[in-house]
Amino acid sequence: MFANLARYRVQTSCRQRLALAAILAAALPGTALAQDADAAYCAALSDLARRYISQPGDQRSAPDLDVSIALDDCQKGRTARAIPVLERKLTDRRFTLPKR
Repeated sequence: MFANLARYRVQTSCRQRLALAAILAAALPGTALAQDADAAYCAALSDLARRYISQPGDQRSAPDLDVSIALDDCQKGRTARAIPVLERKLTDRRFTLPKR
């Protein structure tokens, strides 16, 4: 009886591990695609912000530090932090955002 119980636990444990591995394997490609899409969207927002908001040679006003930090975040792959800032700064200035 105890031998059957031990065998059952091992089989269940193996099944759980296989199920978890299958779920992770299925989720990873979607995550990679989402990260690529976020990186491309962040790059498009950065181009707009760099061109129209953050003009380093512009002597009329001080550079927007939030935009500078968001541009740096986007370049370093921290899109989750950069995208909301860039979206807000661009929409505040009435820019149409690129398609996501």
